[in-house]
Amino acid sequence: MRILSFAVLIIVLNVLGTWLTNLPQDVGLDVPEGKLKSLSFAPFHEGQGPVQEIFPTPEQIDADLTLMGQTTHNIRTYASAEGSMPAIPELAGKHGVTMLQGAWLNALKDKNKIEIAELIRSANTHPDVVKRVMVGNEVLLRGDLPADQLIEYIREVKKAVKQPVSYADVWSEYMKHPELIKEVDFITIHILPYWEDRPITVEEAPDHIQRIVKNVQQQANSMGVNKPILIGESGWPGAGRQRGWAVPSVVNEAKFIRALIKVANDNGFDYNIVEAFNQPWKSAFEGVVGANWGLYSVDRQPVFPLTGAVYENPQWHKGLMASMIIFFIVTLRHWQALQSLSSSRLLVFLTVLQILSILLVSQMHTLWYTSYSDLQRLQTLMTVGLNILLGGLIMRRSYTMLANQATSQKLGSFLYTLYGVVIVFALYQTYQQAMNGRYLSFPTVATYLPVVGLVGLMVIRAVTESRWSWQSMNLNQLLGNVNSKPLQNKLMGGALLLMGLALIGGETYAFMVSRDLIAEQPEFWIRLRVCLTFTLTNCQLLGWLASLTVLAVPLLMGEGEKSAAS
Repeated sequence: MRILSFAVLIIVLNVLGTWLTNLPQDVGLDVPEGKLKSLSFAPFHEGQGPVQEIFPTPEQIDADLTLMGQTTHNIRTYASAEGSMPAIPELAGKHGVTMLQGAWLNALKDKNKIEIAELIRSANTHPDVVKRVMVGNEVLLRGDLPADQLIEYIREVKKAVKQPVSYADVWSEYMKHPELIKEVDFITIHILPYWEDRPITVEEAPDHIQRIVKNVQQQANSMGVNKPILIGESGWPGAGRQRGWAVPSVVNEAKFIRALIKVANDNGFDYNIVEAFNQPWKSAFEGVVGANWGLYSVDRQPVFPLTGAVYENPQWHKGLMASMIIFFIVTLRHWQALQSLSSSRLLVFLTVLQILSILLVSQMHTLWYTSYSDLQRLQTLMTVGLNILLGGLIMRRSYTMLANQATSQKLGSFLYTLYGVVIVFALYQTYQQAMNGRYLSFPTVATYLPVVGLVGLMVIRAVTESRWSWQSMNLNQLLGNVNSKPLQNKLMGGALLLMGLALIGGETYAFMVSRDLIAEQPEFWIRLRVCLTFTLTNCQLLGWLASLTVLAVPLLMGEGEKSAAS
């Protein structure tokens, strides 16, 4: 009865905490009529992508355009000649959707020639559908073509079609190449606050958008040019790596989209939102964040609604149920053994068990959701499998400590070996982050169980220790490992802390060398302070640094009294 009472209490607290942390969020005004002005349209499904040259079938495109007809008035495409892309204009017309059709340009002249020819043919064949055309996308930003060659392509298309012609790039490229303003019929700029050299918070984004459009308009006016401006891309990632104060999340994505539409309506801005569907193929180049800009998931389910409140995780109740099931299975499995524990120690054991169950379910969901290939899914299965094994061993070690029983040498050595694997993983991932972490998500989720499990063992050690000391928090004693390797432990602990410092340095350096940030803050020391602020207030980065610290501290602790089995 005592075990059941404590289990029910912990479950009730779990339900209450999960419910309170998953309440629907107010993200601003509803989208008028629930329909958008324009959406970037890349109709790739799971396993498809332009890099792999695997394209959707006309039937898949037709189904996607049926959905687009319910969501937006216009779509923007990026390529005209590749794969099944030539089928889009006719199918869009069938569903009453107009187009801003693009030609994909790069450094390959032969492919550019094909793209330009198809863009011209399509625009002239479907004038009722293709209302505007785009010659190239972020060509200058990528460095694929010089400005003068790009202008030649723009002029070629302008001579051959009747629709207005433009070129799309981030707003700063138009400021660096003002000659483009004279060539295009309308100015197309990308404003992506998340990717700015000075990352913008979602709350600051509306003012930022207005300021950028105004600056570009002033640049055009100073040249004696008065042309329409299209915000060709603007959006917010729903998942991935935090940059400075720019935090990817479903709630923030919804908040940004609604704020963007309000700003556009209030100021008469023309806009196109990026993008219709999540694009898994982009994860190979831009990580998790690159794959999660869509209003719809890759399986064509809404990521968030355009009206009403928004849940960060609308399926939270399923995760809650799964964590409860794991908790009850483990509790029933050890029912007889748990009866020997005192009430306080029983409560500690069940609390640790429930926390690890919650983290395991969260880990499984997050890692699977952000796996976009068979290889990534295999890595996820291996990571989750390792965490399940480690979690089971942590709970076994927790029980022996609480029951004042000896831990087998085999269990202690196995736990130590698994933690060694985790530490090597943490060192490698942190090194990658420090060297070039722009598109890499922090690996905190992958180490949920070993990190929090280690904290749980520290708490249990403190509860059961008759003479508490920091030395008793040594990793070997926490894990019950008799094969003490103090020098190796200290080297690993020191390496973890050094990698943490390297991560801070690498993140700060990435901001320091940002072109726009240098222009904004040319004085080195002022810029350094700004960049350090971005780094040291990044909650995701701080979370990973905390994980590294938890792993490092027990490694650096001196050996206390020999009691590996205690």
